Amino acid sequence: MAKLMPPNNPRSTARHLMLSVTGTLLIMTKSHTIMIVDDHPLMRRGIKQLLELDSNFDVVAEANCGSDAIIEAAKCQPDVILLDLNMKGMSGLDTLKALRNEGIDARIIVLTVSDARSDVYAMIDAGADGYLLKDSEPEILLENIRLASKGENVFSDAVTQYLSSRDEQVNPFSELTERELDVLQEVARGMSNKQVAFELHISEETVKVHIRNLLRKLNVRSRVAATIMYLENKQY
Repeated sequence: MAKLMPPNNPRSTARHLMLSVTGTLLIMTKSHTIMIVDDHPLMRRGIKQLLELDSNFDVVAEANCGSDAIIEAAKCQPDVILLDLNMKGMSGLDTLKALRNEGIDARIIVLTVSDARSDVYAMIDAGADGYLLKDSEPEILLENIRLASKGENVFSDAVTQYLSSRDEQVNPFSELTERELDVLQEVARGMSNKQVAFELHISEETVKVHIRNLLRKLNVRSRVAATIMYLENKQY
């Protein structure tokens, strides 16, 4: 008769079922369960097909929005969640926070097209276990997901550079001109372009140019992201 021996840690990444059959020890590796959260059906299908190349992965759930992801995660308790950042409705950031608040202890890996520093920092601070870019080579992406399933934190190369520079506590506004910093301060106060122009005695078109330049220098994509960065780093 086969004797079932439970693994020491049922949620560890080295799950095994050990069966002793007529004195012979057989080891059967159990798949790591994956949930894919992305609002694009084609992207979900592509990711699933990539994961199917590795027999150790088992996609047990998919979700096209944050609210569904929370329900599915609670029901399936996946080992790894691949989470898109920019989704309709609940954002990836809000979804991540909600998953952590619900006590979901899966490895949550952000899989996105955004390489903006503000997005990277926000997701890592909210509890993401990794941040991978969708333009990664399939082989590299698959290997990173393997590492994540084994408990490692995984980041694309560009993201690793961002995190390294963040650790150095570099002034994020050092490249801004004095006028660009003035504009940013007014934007952070919630002023419109017209109000900023009036306050600084410059044209509205000049304000737009300054905002475009400071967004590029700060490597963020929106006024909101620039405002968040400013408020988080006002000591500089």
